[in-house]
Amino acid sequence: MDHPHRNNSIHVPQPIRSDGAGGPDLGPRDIMRDIENPDMLVPPVTDAGLLPNLKFSFSDTHMQLNQGGWSREITVWELSAATTLAGVNMSLTPGGVRELHWHQQAEWAYMLCGSARITSVDQEGRNFIADIDQGDLWYFPAGLPHSIQGLEQGCEFLLVFDDGKFSDLNTLSISDWFAHTPKDVLSANFGVPASAFDSIPTDQVYIFPSNVPGSLESQKVQSPYGAIPLSFKHRLLAQPPIRTPGGSVRIVDSSNFPISTTIAAALVEIEPGAMREMHWHPNNDEWQYYLTGQGRMTVFGGNGAARTFDYRAGDVGYVPFAYGHYIQNTGSQTLWFLEMFKSDRFADVSLNQWMALTPPELVRDNLHVGAEVMDALRKDKWPVVKYPGFSYYPK
Repeated sequence: MDHPHRNNSIHVPQPIRSDGAGGPDLGPRDIMRDIENPDMLVPPVTDAGLLPNLKFSFSDTHMQLNQGGWSREITVWELSAATTLAGVNMSLTPGGVRELHWHQQAEWAYMLCGSARITSVDQEGRNFIADIDQGDLWYFPAGLPHSIQGLEQGCEFLLVFDDGKFSDLNTLSISDWFAHTPKDVLSANFGVPASAFDSIPTDQVYIFPSNVPGSLESQKVQSPYGAIPLSFKHRLLAQPPIRTPGGSVRIVDSSNFPISTTIAAALVEIEPGAMREMHWHPNNDEWQYYLTGQGRMTVFGGNGAARTFDYRAGDVGYVPFAYGHYIQNTGSQTLWFLEMFKSDRFADVSLNQWMALTPPELVRDNLHVGAEVMDALRKDKWPVVKYPGFSYYPK
């Protein structure tokens, strides 16, 4: 007899592997979750041992709604393994402002859609103002004040901070400081009557609506100390990619975006049937944000521990320092994602390249493989791989 709450209009997957392991789940279930997480419901036989949860979706986070936009975040509160970086997904309406503020952490950002105007001033009194379009980055060093404002179409972007405990709802904001400073002190500081501050906000405004600003030229403010010498903006999509069979990678770190000294990143494209090759990172943990498509990642933690997670657009993935992993495109559309690190440089170690640059006799004896494997090894690194006849496609 069917469960009274079961939806019979969809295929109901069961936790039964092709080798017969497992059994039917007839109790209360979130069937849509099981459909979205096939490799958690029916893990590959190679999964084993204990690893922490390495996936969280922005769709499962709290929305902070304001007049002028919204925000939501993934920190260690949501994804406990993610200690090195935290992420904020934010949207601003046309003219909407993320108010003048600053952080104890550095801020790295990727524009998902639309465009925004950013401003900042450094400790030398040099200022910066620029417009950010889809596919562009910005970076504000820790402690420097800045703002973000949506332009004609509004915008949505990803913010990444170099501390997993960071929360964007706990920043240092100009309205909050004014609200908690006696008006006679404000009067003495600015040299105007206290009554000039009668209409200041009584609390942090965070995000607020405003008019779409004029042209970039019309908003220029000349500083007697000049402009900030290192640009806070980088056009990532305009950067020529590293192309290999199956996809591409664009790497951005302090070598080509000099101001970004604490966060390095790569924008990865994986075509259907292709995969981000088996590799690991020797510098720090990896924080991922999935932009389009769907994929799965198996993370190898040593001592017989490995676990597979499924990801879709809007999900965040995480890989602890030096853990081996790969990412397969499991859908019919191209998979795009960002991988980010609390580091000044991007670094990864390719399993294939390591084996190719090691004495072949040693590799053969270690893994008990023959010429078929040894002859296929590559001395050149291919971050994304796709081999005709050896690619994964969904059934």
